[in-house]
Amino acid sequence: MIDRRTFSKAVGLGLGAAAVPAGAVAADRSGRPAEGPAPAEGPAPAEVPAPARPFGRLKQVRAGVLDIGYAEAGPAHGPVAVCLHGWPYDIHSYVDVAPLLAEAGYRVIVPYLRGHGTTTFRSPTEVRNAQQSAVALDIVALLDALGIRRAVLAGFDWGSRTAGIVAALWPERVRALVSVGGYLVTDVRAQQNPLPPKAEHTWWYQYYFATDRGRRGLENPQYRRELCRAVWAEASPTWAFDDATFERTAAAFDNPDYAAIVTHNYRWRLGLAAGEPRYDRYEQRLADRPAIGVPTITLDPGLDPFLASTDGLGYRRFFTGAYEHRVLDGVGHNAPQEAPAAFARAVLDADRL
Repeated sequence: MIDRRTFSKAVGLGLGAAAVPAGAVAADRSGRPAEGPAPAEGPAPAEVPAPARPFGRLKQVRAGVLDIGYAEAGPAHGPVAVCLHGWPYDIHSYVDVAPLLAEAGYRVIVPYLRGHGTTTFRSPTEVRNAQQSAVALDIVALLDALGIRRAVLAGFDWGSRTAGIVAALWPERVRALVSVGGYLVTDVRAQQNPLPPKAEHTWWYQYYFATDRGRRGLENPQYRRELCRAVWAEASPTWAFDDATFERTAAAFDNPDYAAIVTHNYRWRLGLAAGEPRYDRYEQRLADRPAIGVPTITLDPGLDPFLASTDGLGYRRFFTGAYEHRVLDGVGHNAPQEAPAAFARAVLDADRL
């Protein structure tokens, strides 16, 4: 949780929680469309309740093939920031980020991705597909359903990939991007090539999910929680989360489609499960590794075991617009929940590049 003093120092002064800028490119953002300008330059509001409020009553909206559950905070007519979670996490990765952005004047939307929480499929016969373009189209459908022309997209893990794909394929819908881990568009062909054994070991759960044994393990409520908690501990070695914090998120894993969505996502990435033909045209474009031209801040958590390095050089060429890279020292994989002030600062700054 963040108290008033921490927010004033971290967000108001632009320092972030151990955020180290690694270069920036300026850009002219004049001529913004009618969805509203970014809040004026200067410190964000210096106070949020201490401790930060949990999300209130969730909302639901029909969007594409889904009925999407989401949390909302901030003024109804402010510029929009959509925050996207990863696996094995949920909307509560942003429970401390959302009030910071809301106090800065943003309308904050935090949706459950397909297969999580209160997001459900509208048809029982809909394929439980989690290939990357399908998840990205969910977010485009969400923007359409809520009447949002453009938004800042921010995410980590599955959320980074999803936000990046929307920015690459539908840049007219994206004001700015914050992407933890940089450019995460999946190249299924490249996934066929092995990594060094130490790196392969880090991805152990992907191979587990590739088996029927792994899927049954994920369907087992007790094992599902134990597995996800083990990933939390490995991916965020310095994050001292308590039982209540984990259980609050773990409730989202009880979605009836959770096991099907998670296993399909990882099997599809490894080329072990087919996608749907209706998404082929998007996947063909993504196979060409399209550049992202919207203003972007990339964040690399210094303790994220899934990152080969934190200098951002491995993916810099994919970002062709205004750009800045930052390192979150002492932070693990779940960046927004471990360093909410630094994450919120990145959203504010990306929208002003």
